[in-house]
Amino acid sequence: MFERFSGEARNVVSTAQDEARSLRHQFIGTEHLLLAMLTTDGVGGDLLKARGLSADAVRQQLREWEGPDPRLDPDALATLGIDLGAVRRAAEEQFGPGALAANAKPMPKGHIPFSKRAKRVLELSLREAISLNSNSINSGHVLLGIIREESGVGAGLIRSAGVDVDQLSAESRVRAAQQAA
Repeated sequence: MFERFSGEARNVVSTAQDEARSLRHQFIGTEHLLLAMLTTDGVGGDLLKARGLSADAVRQQLREWEGPDPRLDPDALATLGIDLGAVRRAAEEQFGPGALAANAKPMPKGHIPFSKRAKRVLELSLREAISLNSNSINSGHVLLGIIREESGVGAGLIRSAGVDVDQLSAESRVRAAQQAA
């Protein structure tokens, strides 16, 4: 299937792996594909950015959903003269975002597998490209796949940003078809 991906879509997939690694996730999920679109050039990212989404805001939302490590009590640490916020910033500067998260794991090395939902998004992006008579899959098609995989974290992040998903989907179809023409 990857042979049908345009350079832009391949860049999204490659960057999604980098995003997963930097967040210390052991898989590439729909959220990483979304983040990759927001950090690379292409139709999908342009449409998302035009609706106010940003990679930094999405990363922040993911951190909030993951939550802080409950073993780190900021009040208790403050009585010892330790500023948890400063410690967290220093740890993230040194070891990357989420270094002190409750589920923090070592940064993965090598190949990171796709989650079932991310695989489904890539399959759906192929279906979208075929339905639009496109010879290749671009990031607009990948965005359509994320939107269609409604139960994925990526689609949830788009909805939580207040984006009209139906309107985004319609515009994605038009732009993806235009780019393929």
